[in-house]
Amino acid sequence: MAGRVSAADLAAVAVGASIWVPLFLFMTGVLMSATPILSRHLGGKAYHRVNPLAQQGLWLALGLGLVSALILRSMGPVLHWMDVDPTLLPKVQGYLHGLSWGMPGAALLLAMRSYTEAMNHTRPVLWVSVIGLLINVPANYVLIHGKFGLPALGGAGCGWATSLVMWSMALMMAFYIRRHPVYRPARLTLRQRHLELASMGYMLRLGLPVGLSIFFEVSIFAVIALLISSLGPEVVAGHQIALNFTSLIFMLPLSFALAATVRVGHARGRGDAAGLHLAVRCAMLMIATIGVAAGLLLMALRGWVPHIYTDNAEVIALAAHLLLFAGLYQVSDAIQVSASGCLRGFEDTAWPMLMTLLAYWGVGLPVGYLLALTDLWVPAMGPAGFWIGLLAGLTAAAALLSLRLRWRLRQPLPERSRPVEVERAA
Repeated sequence: MAGRVSAADLAAVAVGASIWVPLFLFMTGVLMSATPILSRHLGGKAYHRVNPLAQQGLWLALGLGLVSALILRSMGPVLHWMDVDPTLLPKVQGYLHGLSWGMPGAALLLAMRSYTEAMNHTRPVLWVSVIGLLINVPANYVLIHGKFGLPALGGAGCGWATSLVMWSMALMMAFYIRRHPVYRPARLTLRQRHLELASMGYMLRLGLPVGLSIFFEVSIFAVIALLISSLGPEVVAGHQIALNFTSLIFMLPLSFALAATVRVGHARGRGDAAGLHLAVRCAMLMIATIGVAAGLLLMALRGWVPHIYTDNAEVIALAAHLLLFAGLYQVSDAIQVSASGCLRGFEDTAWPMLMTLLAYWGVGLPVGYLLALTDLWVPAMGPAGFWIGLLAGLTAAAALLSLRLRWRLRQPLPERSRPVEVERAA
């Protein structure tokens, strides 16, 4: 929609998205910490602790949302340092300013999502997201083009529309949680407010490595895009097509990994060693099967997929070539996200963060750079070299995280009564 106003508005939204999306994903990772903590208490039937702990997630989310909003409003110097075209600066800042108002709402939504997922009730996440999308389309149209007497904001209207959607989704989720009977055993309510700094600090210590892990993974793709930008627009377009389609496929194993976090947390809370091993085995087997199926389908359909995006023959040929490597790393990607989800259920996040940092930045990016842009090992391969690097990095992450998970499974479970007060002592 912004692109139909002008190329400058589209570019402004793209630049703004490159700033706020990594920030949002970092915030998402940090707030994921509430899910395994709440799951463990629910599994141990410590229902009296669920509402106080869920409230700590809300306070943490509110703080992160406000800090994120301030960061987005203070991006002027960074945009100048990035050498953004001066004609785009007002549009980018207008977009980020409008979007900043929605960050606290987005953070509160993420905290409530962790709570409802821990309750084994994921349906409202789907429906709220669908309704949010349905709101986003007309909101963009009205605010971009200035309908119903409102000013025409152009690309900046996308930011204001996103804020409207974020707060709408947060309010819908809050209403659903308050009214639905499934939450009755351990309902999240603010009638009696709890502020436990030790519990909030534990959530932050647990979630910060997850947020950084996501940031490491997202940032390596951004760096690769910058490194290949000098190879020409067709190369960049082919890379983006392959990346976009594989990112969509990744949502399926990721969703199962989120479910694995909850199942592992519940089993730990019950002190159920057999159930814990069963939850991990099922998650690893199911997600690995998804990875195999996705890889085979990508290899079989790689010549057809790029036609969804473009009719440029050169771009189609390159994207099809890169999707071959994407098909090869689907199994590694599935295994690493599965192991990571299970480890979050163990509330083990610091070592996985270091392992992913080593895998992506110590293995994946250097291997990709040497293969793509140098003749050190073989003649420079261009973008294909970076995708081989991604394969190497994801395989390293899968191996390291699997070893960590195997070590975790060998450790004895704590006493069943321990989960109730562990955060107070943390």
